[in-house]
Amino acid sequence: MKQITPAKIATVCNGIYYGSEKVKDTEVSSITTDSRNITVNGLFIAIKGARTDGNKFISDMYTSGAICCISENDPKDDYTDFLQEKAFIQVESCYQALKDIAEYYRIVCNTKIIGITGSVGKTTTKEMIASVLSEHFNTLKTQGNYNNEVGVPLTLFRLREEHEIAVVEMGISEFGEMTRLSQIAKPDICVITNIGQCHLETLGDRNGVLKAKTEIFSHMASDGKVYLNGDDDKLRNITEVNGIKPVYYGIDRGCDVFADNIINSGLDGIYFDAVTKNQRIALHISVPGMHMVLNALAAVAIAIDLGMTAEEIAAGINKFVPVGGHSNIIKTDKFTIMDDCYNANPVSMKAAIDVLAGAHGRKVAVIGDMFELGTNEKMLHYDIGTYAVNSGIDCIICVGELAKQYVMGALATDENHNILYYEDTQKAAEMINGVVKEGDSILVKASHAMEFEKIVAILK
Repeated sequence: MKQITPAKIATVCNGIYYGSEKVKDTEVSSITTDSRNITVNGLFIAIKGARTDGNKFISDMYTSGAICCISENDPKDDYTDFLQEKAFIQVESCYQALKDIAEYYRIVCNTKIIGITGSVGKTTTKEMIASVLSEHFNTLKTQGNYNNEVGVPLTLFRLREEHEIAVVEMGISEFGEMTRLSQIAKPDICVITNIGQCHLETLGDRNGVLKAKTEIFSHMASDGKVYLNGDDDKLRNITEVNGIKPVYYGIDRGCDVFADNIINSGLDGIYFDAVTKNQRIALHISVPGMHMVLNALAAVAIAIDLGMTAEEIAAGINKFVPVGGHSNIIKTDKFTIMDDCYNANPVSMKAAIDVLAGAHGRKVAVIGDMFELGTNEKMLHYDIGTYAVNSGIDCIICVGELAKQYVMGALATDENHNILYYEDTQKAAEMINGVVKEGDSILVKASHAMEFEKIVAILK
């Protein structure tokens, strides 16, 4: 890792250096907080987590080849033998050290950073943009759900000199958090997918969500670019960011990049033309859902501005594959499963129901609690129950305490509708095979804490 040495790290995070003078200026090979991922000459940051304390693994890390470990503890006499050849840095906070080192390394790497945030679709948009840009650039992207104040630094630590662009997902749940992420990532390009009803317990309402998400602009590059969903009523009112005019993408023909000739082929995906001032690009997304068009348009807008050809863009869109748990279509010998169980809020839940409504066969929605919706959580769940019935979903399986509101909303709309209720995921998982039928199209969706991946596994 360029210019990342134990001596420099100690300076960057205001740490106290212990150990060998011989390794002070040796570049570390990698940085991790996970003892399973240590490499020879790697750096291990011993974070104290809810489940385990990284300090328990320091000796093992040295034995496995780590050149340096960071801890809040005093090394005392615990690592005397190792420190004849290794380094130890004591810091006030390992979490802060992680962020300080990442902020420094981001500047050293000088890679173009694309920061992506929004209430819904961050991960899918990140994957879409990375799929397209990879057709022309050496592109790094966020893996899994590494989008918070630990995940973003760990993503940046994967940067190497060959990477031309990094597509970095940035997720938050409170005010000030995005400012801190922006300070670390210093994005050259900012993308906001939408402003929805999420984290309302801490952000209050959609205006609060807008305020929190737009903190991404606080440390954006002075010559950066901004890409916004022009179909979103909150985002289209942003006409200037630090003197920069945003690029709008959306279905609305008034956007800088918009979709035309949309053909929705259900679970077989969507065909459409991406239209700009100067060109029209025919595209096919193999993943279903009208919301996928917006994700693709964001990628198109950025790719065009970065000089990519229409052929490269079309190839990248065509190669897009969703991450598991994010609108992932699984076809077994019995069912078609829509694995969308990674997370849920009212906007994404309705979008998933819309996709299911266009599927073949009997349509079954297995829907669970949506968390962090604030004081209106019951009403928001009730509304989803109503929406599912009105969308023509044949069987609605509701799971969880808040899911009782799905039942009430559904039955208020049609008291004879096929509605089933289970108090928890375990019970639903035990009963699911007795409810679904061969040929069913099945949506599985809830907030991540509901652990609906267990239901997906049984259906598979």
